[in-house]
This record gives sequence, structure tokens and C-alpha cells, in this order.
Amino acid sequence: MIRAEEITSVLLQELEGIEKVVEMTDIGYVIEVGDGVARAYGLQGAMASELLYFPQASERLGREFYGIALNLEMDSVGIVLLGPDQFVREGDEVRCTGRVVEVPVGKELLGRVVNPVGQPLDGKGPITAKEFRRIEVKAPGVVKRQPVKEPLMTGLKAIDSMIPIGRGQRELILGDRQTGKTAIIVDTIINQKRFHEAGDPVYCIYVAIGQKQSTVKSVVETLERYGAMEYTIVVSAPASEPASLQYIAPYAGCAMGEWFRDNGMHAVIFYDDLSKHAQAYRQVSLLLRRPPGREAYPGDVFNLHSRLLERAAKLSDELGAGSLTAIPVIETQLGDYSAYIPTNVISITDGQIYLEPDLFYAGIRPAINVGISVSRVGSAAQYPAMKKVARRLKLDMARYFELAAFAQFAAELDEVTRRELIRGERLVEVLKQDQYQPMALWEQVMIIFAGINGYLDDMPAEWVRPFEKEFLPWVKERYPEIVHEIETTKDFSAETEQKMHKAVQEFKERFVAARKEVEVQAELAVAS
Repeated sequence: MIRAEEITSVLLQELEGIEKVVEMTDIGYVIEVGDGVARAYGLQGAMASELLYFPQASERLGREFYGIALNLEMDSVGIVLLGPDQFVREGDEVRCTGRVVEVPVGKELLGRVVNPVGQPLDGKGPITAKEFRRIEVKAPGVVKRQPVKEPLMTGLKAIDSMIPIGRGQRELILGDRQTGKTAIIVDTIINQKRFHEAGDPVYCIYVAIGQKQSTVKSVVETLERYGAMEYTIVVSAPASEPASLQYIAPYAGCAMGEWFRDNGMHAVIFYDDLSKHAQAYRQVSLLLRRPPGREAYPGDVFNLHSRLLERAAKLSDELGAGSLTAIPVIETQLGDYSAYIPTNVISITDGQIYLEPDLFYAGIRPAINVGISVSRVGSAAQYPAMKKVARRLKLDMARYFELAAFAQFAAELDEVTRRELIRGERLVEVLKQDQYQPMALWEQVMIIFAGINGYLDDMPAEWVRPFEKEFLPWVKERYPEIVHEIETTKDFSAETEQKMHKAVQEFKERFVAARKEVEVQAELAVAS
């Protein structure tokens, strides 16, 4: 008869011979698949937002195939697939990975176009990132932040003077399609080149959600043409990609931007656009059979964007004083900025820039509606030089548009109203700006100074833009000390202000004389 001690000793010997411990993995099986989502039985230990691996689908596709666990139910797990669903079949195995969705981060991504899981799309080879970050993290608390007080210059006169954006702020751009929303983004990215050259870099992340691939390609080509891709990351989730990738795209881009923020650097992230992101999330939620709410959006659609935008912050000095600025875009339908998604995002952000179609078609570009647009940070995010010249500008412009609407019906106008209309008309011309031509601080200050002090009031409105074109190079050549003081100190003294008045008057005399001479010559040519 075999004794128990003998059995125990044999078992111990066998166990001592086993060096490698078998790793336990949660395994489930697909019971339903279609429309970019799958439902799997099993996976008892799956976490929310965990990456799930599909071995058979990976073999069919020829590369690793993953999904994200979104619905954790009693007897099944709802999974959004990060790839084409035709490679997943009922009965396929699904494995837990123990990893929540991560993306590569760091300077290795600069100059690259990647998809929302950090894989390159530009054909420039693999990305050799040393660090990875979860796409969903908790936003910094109040104690970890400091007030927004450092300007983020866009290079656009209308924004930097009237609706300033600070580093760490969240400023919404909204308007109908084809009103210049992406144009503002591209100009802002191009304008950061001057800060890189000055040794105060601001890194840019452009997240394209639900755009046409041709549009994304056009933006990338423009950024390359102006030398802006060297400090920019493009995260592309075009309309041709599954809704699941469009859903995670802004969170992936935000994780990349947070790396710069947490390492004491400055970054700005553009979400273009969050209305398509909400639609992608609605699609995923309805397919996962989550209960629909208003306009069929799920009940947590507000939280979807608030937990994303709250991650923008200017960190305290103890944490390195880095910043992440968020500039989301929302597309309105027929100018309805009071719709569900626009009002949600307006209530989350620190201000909005509203682009009006009527202004755009009237040739006022950027087509900013001054009355509705606002920055809740205000002049705290402006350099002193800009603060001095633009203090009255927003009120003057808002009043001009109001008076212009009434003036259409007025038979006679009093002298004060007429002067305000003339000044406003010239200021509208001053604030017009061509695309891909962001301006330095001194250029913006000088031309706004000329407009706000009435130097352009007595010349025809169509002369204002030629005046600006000739005036700025002339000032740089004849009064370099003004340019130097504004660019180095970001301010100007009372003595310099006198020089600015003198410079504008001197150039104006030359410009008006030259223009009148041209008109006389033209009249003589017609007469002969």
C-alpha cells in the first residue's frame, strides 16, 4: 500500500522541477459581431476600457487586432473593435491583455501623422517612442493648477486683440461648415514657428476626427510647406475609419499633449471636430444598446467632452509650470449655436469664437462675430502692449455692428453716429487678414494703434489694407527701435508711444500723397 508521505514527496519533486509559472489569462468567445462592435461571453476579469486581443482575427488580418471593453455586463462584455469587423467571426477567441488603451508619447512623434493608437500613417517608418501613456487619465485638480495668464498668440489680429487665448485655456471655435474654422487652426500652428525660433516653443497636436482624408492630407501639406510639421503631431481618424477609432482619437491626442505639459513644456491641442466625435460616440453607444437620450445621444455625452477638456491646464510652478491649451471645434447647423452639442461644449470651455457665415460671405475674414464671441480669461492673457492698444477695440466693434444694422433704416444720422460708423468700417478693414499670414506682436500692435487712434478715418476704406501692407515694412526700416522694444519687452513706454504717433503721421502723409498722385495720373490717362 502506497503511503501518503510517498505521494507528497513525488509531487514536491515534480513541482520543484517546474521553473516557469504558467500565466493565467482570461479568455472569452465572440457570440455576436457586426457594425464595428462585438459581444463576447466570458472575460470575467475584464476592466473598463481594457484592450482585448483577438488571436484569430489577427491571423486573418496579418497584424495584431484589438478591441476595447466598453460595456461590462453580468454575462457578456460589449467590445468596440479597433479595426474592420469582417475579420472577426462568431466563436472567435478573445483574450484580456491586462492593459488599458495606451499610446506612444514624446518628441519622437513630432513631425509624424499617426492613427489614434499611435501607429504611423505617413510612411516614414516606425515610431521609436520610449514612453507610453493611458489615453484616459484624471484631470489635474485645482491645487495643481495656476491661473491662465500667459498669452498663446494665434497671429490673428481679430483674436489676439479682442478674444485672447492664454496658455492652459480652453477656447471653442464654432461655426457652420466652410466658414474658416480649420483656417484659424492652421494659422495658429504656423504662428508658433516664431516662438520656436525665439526659444519658447509651443508644441502642437492636431486631431482630425471624421474629416475627409484629402482634407487631412491638405492640412499636413500646408504645415510642411510652412515648416510647421517639425513641432506638430497629427492624429488622424478620418471618416473612413471605424467609429471606435474616431471615439478614442481626441483622448489619444490629449495623452500626447499631456506628456509635454507634465515635463514643463507648453503644448496646444486642436480637436477638429468634437461634433463628429459626439456622433461617433452616439453610434458606438447605440450599437452597444446603451439607452438613448436627447437627439439619441447617450446620457453621458456631456461627460464625454468635459473629462477630455478638463485635462487642459496651466500647472503650478511646483509641477514645472507646463501647460496644455485645448482648442476644440464644433460645427453648427444653419448658425444654431444653441443646439445640444454646441451648448454642452460652450458650458465646458473658457470662451468661444463664433464664425458667422454672413460675415464670411461678405469678405470679412476671419468671420468673427464680436458680439457672441468671448474669452472668459480676457486681458489677463494679453501682453501689455496689446492690452494698451486694444482696450476699447471689442466694445467699439460690437457697437459698430449694432449701429450698422440700425443705420440701414435711418434717413439721417447725427455726427457722432456717423463718426462711429466711419471708424468701425476702417477697423473692420484693419482686422481682415489673409490666410497663412499670421502676424508678429509688433505688427498687430502698430496697425491696431493706427486704426484705434483715428489715423485711418479720413481715408477711403479700400485704402486701409494697402496702407497696412506698405506701412509695416516701412516702420521696421525707419523705426527699428519701436519694433525692438515691443518684441523684447512686450510693452511700450510713453516715449515710444510718441514715436508711434510720429511714425503713423509721417507715413500717412507720404501714403496719401502717393495715392492721390496715382489717382490724378489715372484721371489724366482716361481724359487723354
